[in-house]
Amino acid sequence: MAKNQSRTPGRDVRGGKGKGRAQAPRPGGPKGRATRGEKGRGPRPFPGAARRGPQLRDRGDLIEGRRAVEEALGCGMPLRSALVQERSGERDQALERIAARLEDAGVPVERVPRGRLDALSSHGAHQGVVVRTRPFEYAELSDVIAAAGEGDALVVVLDHVTDQGNFGAIVRTAEVVGAAGVVVAKARSASVGVGAYKTSAGAVMHLPIAQVPNLARAIEDLQAAGFWACAATEHAEQDVWHAPVGGRLALVMGSEGEGISRLVAEKCDFACRLPQRGRVESLNVAQATTVLCYEWLRRVETGGADA
Repeated sequence: MAKNQSRTPGRDVRGGKGKGRAQAPRPGGPKGRATRGEKGRGPRPFPGAARRGPQLRDRGDLIEGRRAVEEALGCGMPLRSALVQERSGERDQALERIAARLEDAGVPVERVPRGRLDALSSHGAHQGVVVRTRPFEYAELSDVIAAAGEGDALVVVLDHVTDQGNFGAIVRTAEVVGAAGVVVAKARSASVGVGAYKTSAGAVMHLPIAQVPNLARAIEDLQAAGFWACAATEHAEQDVWHAPVGGRLALVMGSEGEGISRLVAEKCDFACRLPQRGRVESLNVAQATTVLCYEWLRRVETGGADA
């Protein structure tokens, strides 16, 4: 396959056998870890936040941080209420401008001590403002496929990435490179909460994020829509520079600890890894996703050129 060639549904472009499915190298090993075994940690805006926990500080309907709050205001996200740090000492002009914008938008603003904001913050970086939104409205997988259109497109599939910081950073990268959307599992995965809003710099509001009950089935649906599924795993024989990561690509990234599950890896058409010369074990999943997404973008913009 040419490196920017789109998959044709129902046609075995790789010359393999089977029921219209392309046959391709499978990721090696029982658990394909995302690029060198990392450890550690469309068309419309999607409002809100998703997961609700027993304590307010764990609830996913809060957005913290000035930039994320300004993004929420900028895209017209429905906000229920706002907590703004009470004035003390020298006047914080930037914070006061945000408070004024909130009031102008009809959002009730309550002045509270810093300690109350600290108690609600996921990372201690609220910057003096926390707002409550309506529950996040996840997309359907069909929305992501529709956003991809007919030509070159990227969809990032996360196989149980659990850290909201990593999740948010991945969504930010996906939005910046122009991906059609992000697909996550409903269970045992990070949801769109405070940490994701913060680390995505508001990107969760501009990109379709689909929650699916079965990632393997979602990959099959993406393949039926013309996508090639690539598993990012340290066990791959092929590095990313020589893998066909252009065109219409579903990039599958594994979890922080376990990597890509066997069932999900078996559904992928091929695998690739990041080359490594240094001694540090690996990049984390968010960093690795950024590298791979930009390689996809380079291939698309250069017509699949290798250099």
